[in-house]
Amino acid sequence: MTERLSDRKTLLKICRLAGFFVFPAAAFYLMEAFEHNPFAEVRSTAQFFNIVLFELIAWILALLVARPDIAVRAELIAALAFGLTNHYVMLFRSTPFVPWDIFSIKTAASVAGGYDFTPDGRTVAVILAFVLLFAAAGLLRDRDRKNEKNRAGAGARIAVRLSAAAALMAVLCLFTGALQNEAFQIRNYLYPYLFTPVYMTKVNGMAVTFAMNLAYIAVDKPAGYDAGEAKTVLDSYDTDTEQLRQQDYPNIIVVMNEAFSDPAVLGDFETNEDYMPFFHALQRETKNTVSGYVQVSVCGGNTANSEFEFLTGNTMAFLPAGSIPYQQYIKSETPSLASHLKSLGYQTCAQHPYYANGWEREKVYPLLGFDDADFIGDYTEAAMLRSYVSDASDVRHLIRTFEKKGEGPLFLFNVTMQNHGGYTDEYDNFVSDVQADCGTGALNQYLSLLKRTDESLKTLVEYFAQVEEKTLIVFFGDHQPGDSVVRPIWLANGVDPSNLTKEQQKLRYQVPYVIWANYDIDDGAGADMSLNYLGADVLRRADVPLDGYRSFLLDLQADCPVIAASENPKEAAEPGGSEEKLEMYRKLQYYQLFDYRNAGEQ
Repeated sequence: MTERLSDRKTLLKICRLAGFFVFPAAAFYLMEAFEHNPFAEVRSTAQFFNIVLFELIAWILALLVARPDIAVRAELIAALAFGLTNHYVMLFRSTPFVPWDIFSIKTAASVAGGYDFTPDGRTVAVILAFVLLFAAAGLLRDRDRKNEKNRAGAGARIAVRLSAAAALMAVLCLFTGALQNEAFQIRNYLYPYLFTPVYMTKVNGMAVTFAMNLAYIAVDKPAGYDAGEAKTVLDSYDTDTEQLRQQDYPNIIVVMNEAFSDPAVLGDFETNEDYMPFFHALQRETKNTVSGYVQVSVCGGNTANSEFEFLTGNTMAFLPAGSIPYQQYIKSETPSLASHLKSLGYQTCAQHPYYANGWEREKVYPLLGFDDADFIGDYTEAAMLRSYVSDASDVRHLIRTFEKKGEGPLFLFNVTMQNHGGYTDEYDNFVSDVQADCGTGALNQYLSLLKRTDESLKTLVEYFAQVEEKTLIVFFGDHQPGDSVVRPIWLANGVDPSNLTKEQQKLRYQVPYVIWANYDIDDGAGADMSLNYLGADVLRRADVPLDGYRSFLLDLQADCPVIAASENPKEAAEPGGSEEKLEMYRKLQYYQLFDYRNAGEQ
């Protein structure tokens, strides 16, 4: 009897040990299941590496708490939270969850109420599977094992456990370092290209991709970088702005409109009325008007990165995928369009009808050279559309700011909020009056919001058409809406949303822009470009002197018109001279971001 009981206990221990290996692997596959079938889409070696990560973490936790059931349950909770977070980030922003999103928690929480978090059937099924695994993890507990503190030699056993945990932590760090090694990635068929984060996450798995991305929290110096050389190159392009301060430069009004785009670039569809007739008319206009498309680096979210590219002339293509420069890199005075115009005598003002701490704008705007910044508390008479300040109210506030300005030209950078996602809720103060033939509620609501934006743009242009001071208006979108909005357009045009071609993916990052002036400008034909060039192009058309960096950008643009995180930067340059310019751009950007103050610039 005693022997059978001993055999039974031994068998249970073996089963518990085997189960302890099974649960972490199951947690990995379930975490992936929120988005796709990991057995079919995650590469075989990547599946193994993800499981290794999960096993290491589980064993470390088990050694630390001396309870394998608690360790497994903690890992299951973490995997559930990570998987759900990635699922909703993908749903609302069309990009995966990356390490730098941790810096954006406050901003995400402030707008979360505008999104629909209702889970679909797949999400519910995966959550239920996690719950079942969580309950089953109780079987891993050895109830016959007495508390260590009541047993002889408990101190020594605790020391052994903690030492083993420390050793496994070291192994985990070494393994993470290997995952970040380019040679290791190539040898083991891991997909290494950060500029396609969705595909990278799909074929590598979330845990491995997250570990790979940790290598890019800090930005490495470009190969062959020398701060002195960068400064010399910038000086060779520079103009002595101190000799150019005057009072008759035009006012420059920039409106970066939230989620503004023209979905027609994705495919044909019909609507019961034109959703932006005034903007379409401006696109056909040739007198004192320039229009085209800009390639941006984000889709569905991360507005601050579009601000960063426009204002600084820098590109997200040279920074880690998913990073947020406003929150990670801009910690001291950083040269920008605002600081340059300020050196020419401009008054500089930023406006955003939402909370000041979003993307840490209240800290960043002064570092970029803005003298004043207005946020939601300054919009005292604003009308709301859905849950946000309407574009109509935003334009009225902009005009009042202009009318109160002092002597000298004004540079005003305005970031709207009206069209922020999501697009599925119903509102007492908004009706979707634009209907698409392929439209769902989300697409129709989005198109109807574009119509309200178009009306506010018309108000803005008509006002400044009557103003005597020379004024130039720049209007563009920060990014397209998430996939859930545009999916009906793809389907209506026979496009498989889960299998987009490279060209179809590129179209997801195109937004229209228009430059209009109430005086004669270098209108000509509009050029398609990436957003990092637009600020320099605006100054050129306004006949405002350029600083060295923006002069370099216009020189580079002739050879490499599109450089964005949505593109492979290496494909932007033709072999030869432009390839060398592209590498110099990388060096100059590093200088502008990290060495500008150290070099003693003002």
